[in-house]
Amino acid sequence: MKNQVIAYARVSTQDQHLDRQLDALQKHGYDILIKEKYTGTKREREGLNELMDRVQKGDTVIVESISRIGRKTLDILSIVDELQQKGVIFNSLKEKMDTSTPTGQAMFKMMCVIAELERDMIAERVKEGLQSAKNRGKKLGRPKLDNDKVNVALRMYDSSEYSIKEIVEQVGISQGKLYKEINKRKLEQ
Repeated sequence: MKNQVIAYARVSTQDQHLDRQLDALQKHGYDILIKEKYTGTKREREGLNELMDRVQKGDTVIVESISRIGRKTLDILSIVDELQQKGVIFNSLKEKMDTSTPTGQAMFKMMCVIAELERDMIAERVKEGLQSAKNRGKKLGRPKLDNDKVNVALRMYDSSEYSIKEIVEQVGISQGKLYKEINKRKLEQ
């Protein structure tokens, strides 16, 4: 079977148009076109899934711009890496990134380094923010629910006079916590 060039075009909403992308892709040329109108912030997309299922070793995937394959840097890198693992070439026309060339490979690797730096910086900022809050005496984590509230909620539940909704609203305990305590008590019996 001949290697194919598969074009992928995406816009985020039904109101947007694919025309600009389709013009660029058509100018480049392709064998198969996959189009979709769905947000790029979600990794699970019908068109993207079709693309990943359809590609075979030796194929080339082209997009008008790298942002069409996804919105989040980590998702884009993951998708391009998955394509490379399958032996598929990735080509972004706008950025002139072609993973079959040394320059394209270098660009992809630089993007990976930048994404890793971005992840590390976010983790560091979160850690610093938590430490700063802790230093100011702020208690971190979920607040502890006092046993009195739990006991009142369980007594109300046992009385069969109150619905779960009423107990949650009156006592100030979450529905999940109430069910957890009910189940915990059942296991102890």
